Amino acid sequence: MNAAECVIRTAETAGVELCFANPGTTEMPLVLALDGARMRCVLGLHETICTGAADGYGRLSGKPALTLLHLGPGLANGLANLHNARRARTPVVNLVGDHASWHRDADAPLTMDIEALARTVSRWTARMVRASEAGSLTAEAITRARAGRGGVATLVLPHDLLLEEVAEGVPPMPRYEPAPAADPGAIAAAAELLRGSAASALFLGGPALWGEGLRLAGRIARATGAVLVCETGFARLATGAGRPPVRRLPYFPEQAQALLDGFAHVIGCGAKPPVSFFGWPGKPSRYLDDREGVIWVAGTEEDAVAALRELADALGAREDHPGTRHDPPPAPTGPLDGAKLAAALVRELPEDAVVVPTAVTNSYPFSAIAERARPHEQLALTGGAIGEGPALAIGAALAAPGRKVINLEADGSGAYALQALWTQARERLDILTIVCANRAYRILRLELERSGQAPTGRVTRALTSLEDPSIDWVQVARGLGVPGIRVDTGEALVEALRRALAEPGPCVIEAVLS
Repeated sequence: MNAAECVIRTAETAGVELCFANPGTTEMPLVLALDGARMRCVLGLHETICTGAADGYGRLSGKPALTLLHLGPGLANGLANLHNARRARTPVVNLVGDHASWHRDADAPLTMDIEALARTVSRWTARMVRASEAGSLTAEAITRARAGRGGVATLVLPHDLLLEEVAEGVPPMPRYEPAPAADPGAIAAAAELLRGSAASALFLGGPALWGEGLRLAGRIARATGAVLVCETGFARLATGAGRPPVRRLPYFPEQAQALLDGFAHVIGCGAKPPVSFFGWPGKPSRYLDDREGVIWVAGTEEDAVAALRELADALGAREDHPGTRHDPPPAPTGPLDGAKLAAALVRELPEDAVVVPTAVTNSYPFSAIAERARPHEQLALTGGAIGEGPALAIGAALAAPGRKVINLEADGSGAYALQALWTQARERLDILTIVCANRAYRILRLELERSGQAPTGRVTRALTSLEDPSIDWVQVARGLGVPGIRVDTGEALVEALRRALAEPGPCVIEAVLS
């Protein structure tokens, strides 16, 4: 076999089942190798779709997918969603083709410093310099992606070396290191604080927000009265009826600071200490600096679930939290706004759905009442690089076949990734995209209003408006193979949701907000 075949066989032997690809000339040996593989291959019309889908797949499955990217510019096109994946600590393995090794010094038009780009988002980066390394480097990339909490690994593969025959078979997989254990001293100190009568919060991220981690956090909350608070940009959250309520840290700094100031003690687990998204004049950067009563039992690299297990044992917290009730709000009527859209979605959301709430301003009304919906999971925007939602939904749908995926997207950020709809149609994925169409970059106008500056100037209005022309999402969706419908009232939205959720396959609802 040649080196390209060795790469793919090694990945399959390691349990990799999926490749998101936007290949070019230099990757053709890998494409030919995939012809003989069992691995499912999904074409994205832009690299940002491939990397975002790999992020969504890894978050929900816990397993790495491959991305197949074309040289440095292809990697650059996918970099924003790899940034989000890095922040989510998602296992992803990028295979990036490069020019033939003897051609690199010709400085051909596509030549770039691929490794320099890759290091901005990758925990591990390597270049194959001998064909005989194909299997061992692939195995190392997969191992590094899986290690600890997970992360991005990037392997650069020159075209000429991929074509060379190799004697080496598929190598054994190196052992990857699990996430390190928590400090017993921090566990004991946290338990002591939680035994007191002062108001306490558990600030949670990563695997503390689903599965065993959330159950343990719920037990601690039930035993101590602590409030569960999660990161603004969480990677994955299980919520809805029957699950412990978790408050999402607000986006705006004064709101986030006020929430955290309401607790005498904050115990962190699975997250980094919270900071504001931007540095606003007169507003805090770090919400918990210089405070007593703040203890971190597990950061972003430690084993958060094990830390919660030890903390629950130390507190004798063995009773599960009863969770919230299914308590949907009344059906909305009249012209739509963000609150009415959220109410309609919470009412109609099917059990075990996966929601991707990446509409920056309109995800918060939904987050505020999502615990009243049927039990479901959410994947949020972790790194702030907007436009990932439609691609995240692709990965989620492939990781969880049989579960309905709903992407709550904005018209501004959704326009970053229109091509995702084509992949959703081609793969016949069960994804409903709800476009919150307010015809503006609403978050920017809100920021101006908060700073006391009305967006009335000619340039400011133009650069924050999505009108003249407005995007026709129904026509765009249909042009990419996805049926769509436009609604502007609560009644019409409820009816559209019921129809879209009852039918398999992709669909777009353009919800025009007043």
